[in-house]
Order: sequence, then structure tokens, then C-alpha cells
Amino acid sequence: MSQWFLSYDGKQIGPLSLDQAVSQARTNPNGFAWRQGLAEWLPIGQVAELTQAGSGPGMAPPPPQARNVDEIDFKVFGAEMQFVEVELDPGESAIAEAGAMMYKDSTIQMQTIFGDGSAGSGGGGFMDKLLGAGKRILTGESLFMTVFTHTGQGKGHVAFGAPYPGNIIPIHLSNVGGCLICQKDSFLCAAKGVAVGIFLQRKILTGLFGGEGFIMQKLEGNGQVFIHAGGTVVERELQAGEVLHVDTGCVVAFEPSVNFDIQQAGGIKTALFGGEGLFFANLQGPGRIWLQSLPFSRLAGRMLQAAPQRGGGQEEGSILGPLGSILGGDR
Repeated sequence: MSQWFLSYDGKQIGPLSLDQAVSQARTNPNGFAWRQGLAEWLPIGQVAELTQAGSGPGMAPPPPQARNVDEIDFKVFGAEMQFVEVELDPGESAIAEAGAMMYKDSTIQMQTIFGDGSAGSGGGGFMDKLLGAGKRILTGESLFMTVFTHTGQGKGHVAFGAPYPGNIIPIHLSNVGGCLICQKDSFLCAAKGVAVGIFLQRKILTGLFGGEGFIMQKLEGNGQVFIHAGGTVVERELQAGEVLHVDTGCVVAFEPSVNFDIQQAGGIKTALFGGEGLFFANLQGPGRIWLQSLPFSRLAGRMLQAAPQRGGGQEEGSILGPLGSILGGDR
């Protein structure tokens, strides 16, 4: 049976049974509600299970709408530069970002499509596909995705490589309530049928200073997805009301039940000279979160600082400075 959580003025109540949630909602309907299967917190008045007159003992919440998703097997290889090999049965497919493929069997056929193909090959018209592709543009991704389908006999294999050092995180969406919110460049590949959409930050300050802007990716369905994160990845489960402060760039993904907000990083002196930026992410449970130790922006920044055009490239501590680079053959 699903467990319910209610929120009033930032204070959460739960977990509650359906009967308890209905009783509490009737007592005070001016709050928000969430249960597994809901993509986000909703005003209590918009949750039919809590407001319908017919709600009562014995009524179970309807299950989340299931998508027709291919079930795939996989294996992750490597340590610092990982890749994932997906095993497909005849007729099964996987979707991936353009340019993510590492290798494939000859029986795996590639097809470029608009959007993510979650509506199926015959589902939806041109405008539906165009809308799906438009969502991907908003997240800064390519207009197209690639579908890899096994057209032969037996088992077929296709592998997808990580774009920079880090770890690949396999997550089955059925284990996170059918929905996962992640940073917009972390999605690597998934079983065909998983919907790759957008998640809009409703709070202006969170969108401006939350590290991921107003738009993040929302993965929906009941299939396997693979996201990539930089450095070492840690998974934490926050209890109801538990708060964790995180560097904004280190947030990889979180369940929709987690409240993502920002908070000023101490006083003015700390914010300006502490090296951690003006704000950090404020994550409040309940729900699971995934964090990365090396955001790509941090890696790119250090590489840029080391570039010869920025004065980098010389041996650290060398008394010769730029002349040492010339003598050493760096220039």
C-alpha cells in the first residue's frame, strides 16, 4: 500500500496510510501531498484520492500509469572511465544520446528519431514527436536521439561510453516511483519506452543560482535508465524532514519527493572568499539523492586554468617560469 506524505508551511507529516492522509486532508486542505507514483508534490485540492467524497477505508490509490518499456540486461565495465554494455533480445531496443555508442553487434540496427520514442513507433502524430524533440532542445540536448534495435537471433549487444571520467549509475525507474529528476547533461542511455522530458524549477532563485538553471531532465517510465556522473558517486536516502547542504554542481539526481532549494553560503565574507560560491543546494527529504565528487564544470575550469593561453602548462614551482616551458619543449 502506498505511503502518503503531507506538507504544511514547509513541515512534512508522514508516512501516512490513505485513511490517515484523507482524514488529515479533510482537517486541513491547505497543504501539499505526495506518494510514490506522483511526479511532484501537488496541492491537496488537486489530489482526487484525498478529496473525492467516495474516498474511504479500503480504497487503494490507483497505480501509476505503466509505459510499454523493453526489459534489458546490462553490465558496467571499467573504473574511472566506464562504459555500459546492454544485452538485447530479438526485437528489444535501447535509446541513447547521439554520439554515445562505443560498439555494437552487426545485428543491432541504428535509427535516428525525433524525441525519445517513448510513444512507440506508431504512437503519436508529427506534432507529438515535434513537441518531444522540442523538450530536448530546452534541456540543451540534441534534437535527435538514436534507437538501437536487435533485429537478429539470440542475444545482441551494444555499448555506450561515458563522456568524461566518472561513474555510470544504473537505476530502474520502478524503484523510484516511476520518475527521476537529474541534471540535464547526465542522461546516457535507457530502455526504449522511457520518456525523457523536462522538469522546470518553479522558484526563481533556485533556477538562477541552483547550478542547473530553470530546466532539468525528468526521466519517466518503469524501465532501466543509465545516468553518468563525474568522479565518485554517493547515494544517500534522506528521511522525512532531513536536510543536506550540497555544492550546487555536485547534485546529480534525486527523487521527486525531495525538495530542492538553495540557501546562501554563510555571511558575505564566507560567500565571497570561501571558494564555495554564493549559494549551495538545500535538499530536504524524504527520498534518495545521488551526488558526484567532480562536476564537469569544475573539471573544465581546472583544465582551462592549466591551458598555456591562461599562463598554465609550466612546471609547478619552477623558478624558470614560462622560460622553463620553452626549454622543456612545451612551446
